[in-house]
Amino acid sequence: MYVAVKGGEVAINAAHSLLADRRRGDRSLPSLTIDQIVEQLALAVDRVMAEASLYDRALAALAVRQSRGDMIEAIFLLRAYRTTLPRFGASVPIDTARMAIERRISATYKDLPGGQVLGPTFDYTHRLLDPSLLSDEPVPTPSRKEPLPDTTTRVSDILATEGLIEEDGALPEDEPPGDLTREPMEFPMGRDLRLQALARGDEGFLLALGYSTQRGYGRNHPFVGEIRIGEVEVEMEVPELGFTVSLGSIQVTECQMVNQFKGSSKAPPQFTRGYGLVFGQSERKAMSMSLVDRALRAEELGEDVTAPAQDEEFVISHADNVQATGFVEHLKLPHYVDFQAELALVRKMRADIAAAERGNSAIRDAAE
Repeated sequence: MYVAVKGGEVAINAAHSLLADRRRGDRSLPSLTIDQIVEQLALAVDRVMAEASLYDRALAALAVRQSRGDMIEAIFLLRAYRTTLPRFGASVPIDTARMAIERRISATYKDLPGGQVLGPTFDYTHRLLDPSLLSDEPVPTPSRKEPLPDTTTRVSDILATEGLIEEDGALPEDEPPGDLTREPMEFPMGRDLRLQALARGDEGFLLALGYSTQRGYGRNHPFVGEIRIGEVEVEMEVPELGFTVSLGSIQVTECQMVNQFKGSSKAPPQFTRGYGLVFGQSERKAMSMSLVDRALRAEELGEDVTAPAQDEEFVISHADNVQATGFVEHLKLPHYVDFQAELALVRKMRADIAAAERGNSAIRDAAE
């Protein structure tokens, strides 16, 4: 029966027209440009790029504008576009030790080779609304530190010189890295695929899970070994040339979390790692990712799995906000037939109960 959807196309077209009108807003105000969104809403653009797995600031800004600022809708739009792009190869692993650093902090060492670099951060602001932003007041040019060396030692490398932290994980040379976008999801999942899923995962969901580990649900006492934000070069091997060529540079945020580990029969007491790396400037996401990454290694490290953040299937199956949105928002679609069936069932159950009560009442009256 399609009576209910008669005239649906006209209504949908009208809804699209109304959406475009609301998106544009007051015509007396200038329209937002893509360049303005890229430059002035950069953190929103970075989140969209990270969770859509596509590094393109202009396209991410277009998605933010098209979605009226709805981040998950923008991520959905950019992911859908991503599926149309051809894939012609894979880059070699980026070397974050050679990052052109814009921000670099450590909560474990006060004095670092190259020093702490605060960079652009909200960490020390007073969290008070700034009335000056209501108008377009001039912004002073910031002071800048001398660039760090081309290669900057990581905190994890400092600990590794004494054997105080586990070795960094690596895939066997003959094993290609997995691709979550092309392979069906299967559990248990390798750490390479888990990290891909977490990098694409919803920031709020990962933040909540990371917070849960801080409150005792899978506690492993983390320290921020290092957070670094900056530009890294992306290179690709070209077999015909016999060497790598540069494809350009991208901005990334990397977080190395240092965690306690008591040791086991196979490993001495040493620190373990949690790792997070995402596109753009997104340290909250990178920190949350590294907390959850470490929590998901519980079984590998012989720890009891007692908390949601340690449950691989729970975390990975629910981290994807595009998939979650689809399942939740499909409830808005017509369910007339299903509901009518449920309604008929409830009515029948109520009628059966009422009939049984009348029968019992008749039996009691007869007995009296």
